[in-house]
This record gives sequence, C-alpha cells and structure tokens, in this order.
Amino acid sequence: MTACRRALLLLRFVGSMFAIIVPFYQWEIFQEKRAERVHQLQELKKQLLREMCDSDREAFSDGKHSLEDMSDEDLKNLIVDDNHGIIYCYIPKVACTNWKRVMFVLNQSEPYHDPMSIPADLVHIPNKLTLLNSFPRIELKAKLKHYTKFLFVRDPFVRLISAYRDKFLRHNEYYYQNFARDILRLYGNQSNPPQTVDEAFASGVHLSFYNFIQYLLDPQTQEPFEPHWRQMNRLCHPCLIQYDFVGHQETLQEDAEQLLKILKLDNDIKFPPSYENMTSSGSVLDWFRAVPLEDRRRLYKLYEEDFRLFGYRKPDELLDG
Repeated sequence: MTACRRALLLLRFVGSMFAIIVPFYQWEIFQEKRAERVHQLQELKKQLLREMCDSDREAFSDGKHSLEDMSDEDLKNLIVDDNHGIIYCYIPKVACTNWKRVMFVLNQSEPYHDPMSIPADLVHIPNKLTLLNSFPRIELKAKLKHYTKFLFVRDPFVRLISAYRDKFLRHNEYYYQNFARDILRLYGNQSNPPQTVDEAFASGVHLSFYNFIQYLLDPQTQEPFEPHWRQMNRLCHPCLIQYDFVGHQETLQEDAEQLLKILKLDNDIKFPPSYENMTSSGSVLDWFRAVPLEDRRRLYKLYEEDFRLFGYRKPDELLDG
C-alpha cells in the first residue's frame, strides 16, 4: 500500500470518527442546555410559589399558620422514603399512580425493579407506603426540614375533567354509589337513579360534566372535597411546607428526569413513560360548552388559588363570555 493511499485511508477514518463525535458532542450540549432550562423554570416556579404565599399567607394556607396547626389528616398525602431522604406529596389525577410506583420500588432492595412491574392496585392499598403522619411530631418535623420534598401539579380545570372522566364515565361502583346517584338525583333530573353502575350504563343513564360542576358549586356540598377533585394546595399545603421541586403534568417526563437527577437516582430508576392523555388543555373549551358562563366564573373562584400558586394562566377564553 502506497504512502498516499495510507494517508487517504487515515483521513477517511478520522473523518468518520469526527462525524460520530460531532453529533455526540452536539447531543451533550443539547442535554446540558435542556437541563439548565428545566432548572431555571424550576427556580421560577418556586419563586412564584413563595411570592404568592407571602402575598396572602392566610388565604393560601387555608387558615393555618404553621405545622402546629396541621392535623394528621392534613398530612396524609405525604409519602416518605427514609432510604433516600425523600418526601412526595401525591395529588390524585397528577401521575400519582406512577410516582407511587417509584416510591414503592425505592423502598425495595437494589437493583430496583421497573416501576411498571408494580400493579397499580398495590400502591393504592393502605400501609403499602409509609406516610409522614405515621411518625411522632418531633420526627415528622425533622424529616420535613432535612428531606427533599416534591410534588407534581396540573392545570386545575384539566384535572377536574380527568377526574370526571375517570370516576363517572367508567364502570366504577364505588363512585357511582357514593357520589353519582346523589348527583343524578340533585341535578340530573333522576328521582330514582339505577341501583348499580352496571344498570346505569345499560340504561344509558350517566351524570353529565355539568351535573358534576353543579355538585362542586352547590353550597350544600361538604368540604373538604373528595381528594380527586380537592384543591391541590389543600392536599399538599405549599405555603406551609417548603417544597424543593414542583413538577408539572404538562412537562411530566422532562420534570421527572430532572428530579431523578437531583435525587441522584437517574442511573438507578426510570420514571414510567407517560402516554398522551385524552384530557388535553386544548379540549377544555369543548368540555365547558354546556357550562353556563356564570358557573364557569364561580368554578374558577373555587380553584383560583391553585391557578395562581402553581403558575397556571387564568382561562379568559372560558370566563369572558
């Protein structure tokens, strides 16, 4: 082989290696920039939360002034992982099943299982996860001070739609017996609703989304609401508990990846992939078409604290007529 040919082959080899290295380098740069953007957004979320809480702590804290004012019931949504020093406040209809799977897996021995291998029903069984309110107060306070605390939130109206679809448009005997039958009697013009959810589906009887909204707006409806439609701030008390990370359902995968990096768990466990949810922000207007304007405005007032605390814009297209 001539020296010229050897030089040509060497140049080709170097060129091919460069072609591999450059995209890899560009990918690394992209990842770094994305991580920095997520970090900056996270700081803005926490800053907004602090500013909102400081502006009207009485209103945003539901009349409570400190941890001393909070009951065990107030703290029942906080899950503890002592192995890694983590506290997670779960909010129903905000990826809480998958986060509970992650918390369950982290309490097992290494190497960790795939969270999706854990049955959804299992993580919702009482006592399968350790709750913060199970500890004595002095220990509870220490964990809140030193552990990394996080929660995930969602557009309040989208979350309401998701709760309605999940609990009332599916065969759910518990929610039919405990909520749907009364709602149908009160607002659905059904003096004697079917006895079971199967009978209701067979006869084509179901409560409408507007019936559900009427129930929420009725002064006779007891508060606090059922957790699937209870205000997020009343589940996790962000003005009394200083969270280290506030994730959003709308950027779930990106936020989950960033959080696991912060926790130094990104090489040990992967957050389950999320599938496109049928309840998209763009479909909200369609769901609210049957809800009168005045009721939309009253509903916003009911969930206004969640909109403001967590940085969700006021849905003017629903409220301005």
